[in-house]
Amino acid sequence: MIDETVAYIQTRLPFTPEIGIILGSGLGDLASAVENPIFLDYGTIPHFPLSTAPGHKGRFVAGFLAHKPVICMQGRFHYYEGYTMEQVIYPVRVLKRLGVQTLILTNAAGGICQDFSVGDLMLIEDHINVMGTNPLIGRNDPSFGPRFCDMTYAYTPKLRALAEQTAAALNIPLQHGVYLACTGPSFETPAEIRAFRTLGADAVGMSTVPEVIAASHCQMNVLAISMITNMAAGVLDQPLSGDEVIEIGNLRSRDMQRLISEIVRNMEGTR
Repeated sequence: MIDETVAYIQTRLPFTPEIGIILGSGLGDLASAVENPIFLDYGTIPHFPLSTAPGHKGRFVAGFLAHKPVICMQGRFHYYEGYTMEQVIYPVRVLKRLGVQTLILTNAAGGICQDFSVGDLMLIEDHINVMGTNPLIGRNDPSFGPRFCDMTYAYTPKLRALAEQTAAALNIPLQHGVYLACTGPSFETPAEIRAFRTLGADAVGMSTVPEVIAASHCQMNVLAISMITNMAAGVLDQPLSGDEVIEIGNLRSRDMQRLISEIVRNMEGTR
């Protein structure tokens, strides 16, 4: 299946992408910065899932960002949509087979750290998986990676350092922290957020971790940045809203676009 998917995409791309970018809720406008774009709707690609989450357009945008060949996903797949973990990470393995060596992931997240504010960007330094499953469960495909995948440096240290340097140069404040992944689609309870804070989590969301595990298994370089689009349950005395997540994502997407574009521009020597 992956071979057929890759073969189809390759017939539409006149170049080999080096960098893959997965865009989260409210952050899809980053793809507008891609030059000479080629659009591929997921629905036209053999064996590819379809995005159903709000704010996800459901297509690839391939072209050049800061003169580097990239392929962006405007829309990812979530476990809460009813997809299997194998389907959630399917695009990561397709990107690897297409030639992508570096994967940049963005997401909308709830702030757990009480020093965070809505609209902050958080560089993910590590993660905690409480989704109750792992995308590598099942027969291992050694063409992608080993049976037991090391996660010590899942978030590539050189890319994290580059992100910090770039944010400082652009005067874009960049928080740091640990991302915790739940299945969703319900938001977390205040009691769960208190427990997650005790575990060491700084932000919470419903994506990214399966993709990072798959990318690490494939020996890809990984950089991940969360946009804090709301404070998690119980941090503020107000209910949570999915519309708020998308609205804040749209408001701060320009800073995210500037940051990632400049990171890509300066990405030499990060392998």
